[in-house]
Amino acid sequence: MPALFITFEGPDGSGKSTQARLLAERFRREGHPVLETVEPGGTPIGQQIRRILLDPANQELRAVPELLLMFAARAQNVEQSILPALAEGKIVVSDRFTDSSIAYQGAARGLGWDTVLQVDRIACQGLVPDLTLCIDIDTETGLSRARSRNRDSGSHEARIDQQAVEFHHKVRDAYHELARSEPGRVRLIDGSGSEEEIAAKVWDVVRIELESRHN
Repeated sequence: MPALFITFEGPDGSGKSTQARLLAERFRREGHPVLETVEPGGTPIGQQIRRILLDPANQELRAVPELLLMFAARAQNVEQSILPALAEGKIVVSDRFTDSSIAYQGAARGLGWDTVLQVDRIACQGLVPDLTLCIDIDTETGLSRARSRNRDSGSHEARIDQQAVEFHHKVRDAYHELARSEPGRVRLIDGSGSEEEIAAKVWDVVRIELESRHN
């Protein structure tokens, strides 16, 4: 199979991280070389930036520096990990990519899609996912899951989850708009049901993509 770049998106608490892991595991079982990565993060430098971005103590972080920090971590990940993996013919499965910045900083923070895409052109060197799977879930359910998870785990990565519910409604609306504007790349996946049921929905979409590429 040729190199393939698949990203997972979705509101907080959607279960996208679990689905990214399950898909990567399935590819490995089938003998494909896979790079799993996460944003913000993905590299040691990116993990340091992630701590700044998601620490609830950093409530004074403004929208523009938040956007630039997100792309600093992303640019490091692209150069250090993602592009080399694709050059080696690997499948890259990423938990978030630029679409997250469109939804969170562009839409919910009000910076606008064009601003995000201007930074993307510098940071990501024209790299666009081959397929983006957006796990869709209603905002209140997702937030409840995310906040419960953070309480149970004692997570120090709750700054975004703590935003007002209106913020998270804007995030979800932006993902729906992305799916409408790029239906060939961005696919909404119904996030209701068990992990296994959602994974089956994900695989149905991925399988069709793989078959179309093979043909």
